Amino acid sequence: LTVSSGRSRFKLQTMAADEYPAIAAAEYTADFVLAAATLKHLLAMVHYAMAAQDIRYYLNGMLLVVDGPTVRAVATDGHRLAMCEVGNDSAVGSRIEAIIPRKTIHELARLLPESSEEPVRVQMAASQVRFSFGGIDVISKLVEGKFPDYTKVIPAGNTRRFTVGRELLAAALQRAAILTTDKFKGVRMVVAPGSLKINSTNSDQEDAQEELEIEFSGDALDIGFNVTYLLDVLANLKCEQVAFALGDALGSALVTMPDSEQFKYVVMPMRI
Repeated sequence: LTVSSGRSRFKLQTMAADEYPAIAAAEYTADFVLAAATLKHLLAMVHYAMAAQDIRYYLNGMLLVVDGPTVRAVATDGHRLAMCEVGNDSAVGSRIEAIIPRKTIHELARLLPESSEEPVRVQMAASQVRFSFGGIDVISKLVEGKFPDYTKVIPAGNTRRFTVGRELLAAALQRAAILTTDKFKGVRMVVAPGSLKINSTNSDQEDAQEELEIEFSGDALDIGFNVTYLLDVLANLKCEQVAFALGDALGSALVTMPDSEQFKYVVMPMRI
């Protein structure tokens, strides 16, 4: 193959077309349609919580659950979990679950239009999934294995609850993160009546403290978190306020959007 333009010329090797890998045909058992903007929103809300190269291979992807009128996306790396669900107008029969590989999720997020009601046809088989939109077909194998029972991870009895401005909290965490190290990304959150303090220190005896006003009147709590896990969720949410529900210093925290049940983010604490 020769490609030329102006004074540039490239001579490239080719391979026989019949040597190109063939995709095995699959018998799709689920077939439904989502708006491109809805699917892109679903991926954006959970993709950052997927594991990257975990030995537990079933975590290196996103769980897609189709349950009647609901489509749910779940991702976890064992330290945090993100779950988001949207309505589904298409008729789907029995409940179907599939683990879509990490690379496929990132490629879909890149290809889907930013804001469009263009329909995306989703077809799911036992070992394959297909997304069709705008003249593009994305076909991917599924990850084999059993995804953890995410419903047991979401805490229901956390009584220390407060809301805080998303951008204010993100900015405070970013400043506190300056004094953390690459190996230790821990920050302390001290929740007390009327205030939320964020502290960080490093091996050079440097420390940072941020304080935000919150509406909280319960018992005080001192708890540590990986600051990256908190910044990831705050960067992907678009709401003005975020709601926190905390239990004790050893229990997981639940982050949600006020007045919405569509999204849940669970993050485990760390010792500081």
